Amino acid sequence: MSFYVSVGDEVVFSKTVGESDVYLFAGLTGDLAPVHVNQVMMENSAYGQRIGHGALLVGFMSTTSTMMVDRSRDPYGLGEIPVSLGYDRIRFTGAVFFGDTVTVTYRITAIDEARRRSVSDITVTNQRGETIAVASHILKWVKSLPKEGS
Repeated sequence: MSFYVSVGDEVVFSKTVGESDVYLFAGLTGDLAPVHVNQVMMENSAYGQRIGHGALLVGFMSTTSTMMVDRSRDPYGLGEIPVSLGYDRIRFTGAVFFGDTVTVTYRITAIDEARRRSVSDITVTNQRGETIAVASHILKWVKSLPKEGS
């Protein structure tokens, strides 16, 4: 039996990060750290401006995971449901600034059919081509339970 995804499968998501994205995320999570919401303080920092949340970038990584599931080969036809086992080796190698356009590339790098898992490398770049975040993601394909009465 073939697996739902193959090594080399890739999806890409791009979005311009606006002030509203950062403030909505801050309100949702309660993370109102000054680095995200205090322009005056950040003007006097090495960054010279506010920066977006790293966890917001992880949210965009999750978007690409969903995109990969959506394009996988019949994920529900064989009775398995893909769920995230988590993100490993997350590193924020640069800052995301308000107005930056980020591009998230999610690429399948390994398949473990016996354990029903796929592993992907994720890279986030900005409009200048600078890498600002990286991670590894694991999807686990779990059996779905039969419906009652089936």
